[in-house]
Amino acid sequence: MEEMKKDQVMKKRYVIMLAAVTASALLQAFAMNIFLEPVGLLPSGFTGIAALLSKIAGVVGIGFSTSLGMVLLNIPVAVFCYHHIGKKFVLFSMVQVMLASIFLEIIKPEALFDDVLLNICFGGFLYGMSVAIALKGNASTAGMDFIALYVSNRLGKSIWQYVFVFNCGLLCVFGMLFGWENAGYSILFQFIATKTIDNFYHRFKRVTLQITTQKPHEVVKEYIGACRHGISVMEGYGGYSGKKMSLLHTVVSTYEVQDIIFHLKEVDPAVIVNVIPTETFIGSFYQKPLD
Repeated sequence: MEEMKKDQVMKKRYVIMLAAVTASALLQAFAMNIFLEPVGLLPSGFTGIAALLSKIAGVVGIGFSTSLGMVLLNIPVAVFCYHHIGKKFVLFSMVQVMLASIFLEIIKPEALFDDVLLNICFGGFLYGMSVAIALKGNASTAGMDFIALYVSNRLGKSIWQYVFVFNCGLLCVFGMLFGWENAGYSILFQFIATKTIDNFYHRFKRVTLQITTQKPHEVVKEYIGACRHGISVMEGYGGYSGKKMSLLHTVVSTYEVQDIIFHLKEVDPAVIVNVIPTETFIGSFYQKPLD
């Protein structure tokens, strides 16, 4: 029975991951073809490199599609990350790349706006959301996402700001070849996309949980069984009720909070949890693998 339940959970997880990468690929292709291509802007990361190579090839009279470039550029990085990040994570990320390359060839509707700034704002937001959706589904849009997540797992913090700097460097090359105005607009687009990712994906942001309970032993046992973080217990009493209580203290990633609260309420429905943003944490911290 336990094995069957585990299989059902895994199947549900795979369905969610597949839905996330499909939605992400569709949104990414939509943002590129509807908002970027009509005004000559460049997307970010390896997709941007593929688009830049496609433009350069077009200038010298060689046919090279962005879709093909996306797949070819991601294969070497995927092979490396397959052994260092997580097998299922990389496989589903490559599914996202394949779907995005297909959708790029299929989605060819008219541009929605003539105004460049409107295209930048909506395109940047939707492109950033496409990346965030893939990441929340435990996958990615591959390319620079692979590198960013590999380094982030090593450092235990988000490095999207450094990814933005890399993309700006790429767009400077674009500016030298095809004009600085479009490069400047593309950098603005990258800024909006990066801020969108940072606002919606919180895997490497941490919070402090202050847990007040009258069942400390049951709560601690459930907590340790649900995650691998340490927890401190201090004895005290309620200032209003005068009853004996315990104050538990722990630091976790923001994406774990809801699951932890669910587990705590299973053993103590009256538990009180105070979630406090943590700016800096020094010490050993377990980061759950992506896979």
